[in-house]
Amino acid sequence: MSLKKSKSFLIVSFVLVLMMIFVGCAGSPQEAPPAEETPQDAAPQVANTNLLLSTTTSTENSGLLDAILPVFEKETGIEVKVVAVGTGQALQMGKDGEADVLLVHAKASEEEFVAEGHGVERFEVMYNDFVLLGPDSDPAGVLASASNDILKAFQLVYDNQAPFVSRGDDSGTHKMELELWKELGLEPSGNWYVEAGQGMGAVIQMTDEMVGYTLTDRATYLSMKNNLELQVVTEGDTKLFNQYGIIAVNPDKNDKINFEAAEVFIDWMLSEKGQQLIGEFGKAEYGEPLFIPNAK
Repeated sequence: MSLKKSKSFLIVSFVLVLMMIFVGCAGSPQEAPPAEETPQDAAPQVANTNLLLSTTTSTENSGLLDAILPVFEKETGIEVKVVAVGTGQALQMGKDGEADVLLVHAKASEEEFVAEGHGVERFEVMYNDFVLLGPDSDPAGVLASASNDILKAFQLVYDNQAPFVSRGDDSGTHKMELELWKELGLEPSGNWYVEAGQGMGAVIQMTDEMVGYTLTDRATYLSMKNNLELQVVTEGDTKLFNQYGIIAVNPDKNDKINFEAAEVFIDWMLSEKGQQLIGEFGKAEYGEPLFIPNAK
C-alpha cells in the first residue's frame, strides 16, 4: 500500500471511530429520559378549586350531573357545587354575581344575558326535547288527535279544561310553555290550570297525582317513568327542540367569581371526553341517550 493510500485509510478510520463515539454518547432511544408531561396532558392548575355551577333542575333530576361531575372532578381537582333551580333563577344568580358558571336552556334569555355583559360567551353544549305528558285515560284526547302537534295539543287541553300543571317558576320549560300559549293567543287560568312554582321532578309527580297534563323535558320524564302512570301524548314537533347552553359569568362583577375554574369546566364540557360522556348517559338504562351532545 502506498504512503498516500495509507494516510487516506487512517483518516477515514479516524473519522469512523469519532462517529461511533458520538453515537454512543448520544445514547439509544431506549436510554433517553422519559418525556415530561405536556401541558395538554396535565391537569389544569387553578388557584381556587371550588366552582359554583348554577343549572336547571332537569340536569340534576335526570341524573346527568351525578354521572359526569365525578369524572370532571377527578381529572381536574376542581370541586363543583351545584345549585339546581329554574333557568330564570339561574340567570339571575349570574346577574347577581352569585355563580361562576351557568348550564341552562332558554337560548333567547341566555343571549340577552351575554349581550348585557353578565356573561362572557355562550356555548351550545347539548340538546334534547320537550314532550307533553298526559294520563293513560287522556281525557282531552291529545294522543289520538295531536300526537305530533303541540299547539293543537295545548288547544285541546284548554278546550277541555283538563288539569294542567305549569312549572310557574320562570324556568326554561316554563318559558317554553308560555310561548306556546302566547302563540295560540290563550291565557290559561282557572281551577284546571295549576302554577306549581316547583322543579321539574316535583311537577311531574304532582301531575301524576292530579291525573293531568304537563310539559317536561324528555330526560327528566325518562328518569322517573317507571314510577308514573303518565305517558307521552305529544312529541316530535320541531317547536319542542330543547337546546342547552353554558356560560361563564363575567368576572368583573366581583372578585369572588372563579372565572379560571369556570373556563376549565366549559372547556371540559365541550371537549371530546365531556361530549362523549354526555352522549353515553342514559343509553344503558333507557335504551337512548337523555341528552345529545352538539358542541361546535
